[in-house]
Amino acid sequence: MPSDFFQTILSNPLLALFGLIGLGLALGSIQIKGITLGSSGVIFTALLAGHLGCTIPAGIGSVGLALFVYCVGISAGNRFFGALKREGSQLAKLALVVVGSGALTTWALAKFFHIDAAMAAGAFAGAMTSTPALAAATEGSGAAGTDVVVGYGIAYPFGVIGVVLFVQLIPKLLKLKIEEDSAETKGDSAAAIERRLVEVRNENLFGKRLGDSSLADLGGCQVSRIWRHNRLEPVSYEDVFDAGQLVLLVGAPKAVKIATELIGRVSDRNIVLDADNERRQLVVTQKELIGKTLAEIDPLRNHGVVVTRISRLDFTFVPDMKTRLEKGDILTAVGAQDKLAAFGEAIGHHTQAFSETSLASLAIGLALGVALGKLSVPLPWGDTFSLGLAGGPLLVALLLGHFGRVGGVVGYIPRPTRVLLQEMGLVFFLADAGIKGGASMGQAIQTQGAEIFLVGALISIVPMVVGYITARKIMKLTVAQSLGGICGGMTSTPALGAIVSKTHQQAPIVSYATVYPVAVIMMALLAKFLIKLIG
Repeated sequence: MPSDFFQTILSNPLLALFGLIGLGLALGSIQIKGITLGSSGVIFTALLAGHLGCTIPAGIGSVGLALFVYCVGISAGNRFFGALKREGSQLAKLALVVVGSGALTTWALAKFFHIDAAMAAGAFAGAMTSTPALAAATEGSGAAGTDVVVGYGIAYPFGVIGVVLFVQLIPKLLKLKIEEDSAETKGDSAAAIERRLVEVRNENLFGKRLGDSSLADLGGCQVSRIWRHNRLEPVSYEDVFDAGQLVLLVGAPKAVKIATELIGRVSDRNIVLDADNERRQLVVTQKELIGKTLAEIDPLRNHGVVVTRISRLDFTFVPDMKTRLEKGDILTAVGAQDKLAAFGEAIGHHTQAFSETSLASLAIGLALGVALGKLSVPLPWGDTFSLGLAGGPLLVALLLGHFGRVGGVVGYIPRPTRVLLQEMGLVFFLADAGIKGGASMGQAIQTQGAEIFLVGALISIVPMVVGYITARKIMKLTVAQSLGGICGGMTSTPALGAIVSKTHQQAPIVSYATVYPVAVIMMALLAKFLIKLIG
């Protein structure tokens, strides 16, 4: 009976596809010390399935690849070009240092150990935990793409674990404390954001405007509402501290605690908030505001609202006045309905930014990307170059994500839809790549497994060491900025989570968000280049 069931799976490609995806995602959800494989769990079940002789529908990998890289480009486009030309360019350079040193290490080790180009490129993608690099290398290797997948599968586990360990061990080994960084970069992350009603008792604050108080120096603690007319109402710029007044603080626990001691004492009054009408999430799209600080925009003085949170690249934090806005930031603003509407218009918010997906734009963008990828450009030495299925859709999506709209094609996909499409494309691609690589997996592990694992470990370690030294000694970045930048350069979200859980600063998140899109694009480009260079 079990053999009949197994034979049914082997003989039904569609059943095999969704079965191995489901098992892979279940494997990826297993958490050990806060570390998970995530969607990459699919490649391990697919490698095993391919080794056992399973097949899946033909062409599913190409569809998944195009969809995945297109969504990655849309996501990164609104920050990629901006990161290269503003003050964030310093952090963008850190991305080039981390990814570039990883590529150089790969090339040197491949030559020293006589590892073929496809296997080395796979180890590079796995060690740097980059699925876009895996996609680019697999396509660029042609018939040898199976070796890319095997190299990725061997190097990936240390790539995930190594970065998490590095960012936690470096401060301990060097006896550094992230919290002792300069006040310029301090802020509160949303590892735990809390609200607290506080009674004003500090006589030194009486008569001072709430917006002009020293609370702004605490790094991300905000006064969002004030008690009057028997209810909590949004603050206005003219509001001042007064004896016995009740104010609502929003921030991370540490910052809120300090602010409470500064202002007075905790109130035991029960509070009810009108969150439906006096709080909105607004998306920043106005080009003139990108790169400006909240102090320059001054939402309370100029618009009558308080920005209590910013969501960026799946992380939420409480901003301070030095926080710079990025395109696509989701601001949680508190204020009267008319003030919120006016502020939303000022920052370029539009309702469809949350819910509306243009299927026609998605199809046209993908078609343009596939067509662009097929164009061959002759090179001076007689060879030709093409972006391929990984590069064409990626470039088109980057441009659409940056400009927002080109003609009638919209370069925006709401985050929930984009994440779903990106994950679906990724698991389709990983399933196809794993199935193809599974047939040769056993022999490769027996002959080169230990060697590739060692090479992958070195490819992970060298960029982190070089990146940290560069960030601290040459760029003079703080510990928090440096570690966040390394997480972005290694495209490691789990490692960033490990840092955020140990600090109330926003600096690691901001550094990660600036470095990440640059690193993603550079890895995809260098993975393909490595194959030509080594081969």
